[in-house]
Amino acid sequence: MGHVFCTSSCGTCGKLFTYNPKWVPSLNDSAFCLDCMTVANTKREKMGLKPHPIHPQAYEALEEEEL
Repeated sequence: MGHVFCTSSCGTCGKLFTYNPKWVPSLNDSAFCLDCMTVANTKREKMGLKPHPIHPQAYEALEEEEL
């Protein structure tokens, strides 16, 4: 049994980060780091919008059986 995670640049800030490919927030093949998602959700809340959901395992390793 093993674990899987992806590493890429954030689609917003360009920072290299690791994430769970099944649950990370993404759009058009770009994944977004937790820091950028936190900033985006803070801005959304200030505008009266609902925050984008972030799965609790979005930045954790994925069990290889779940691929």
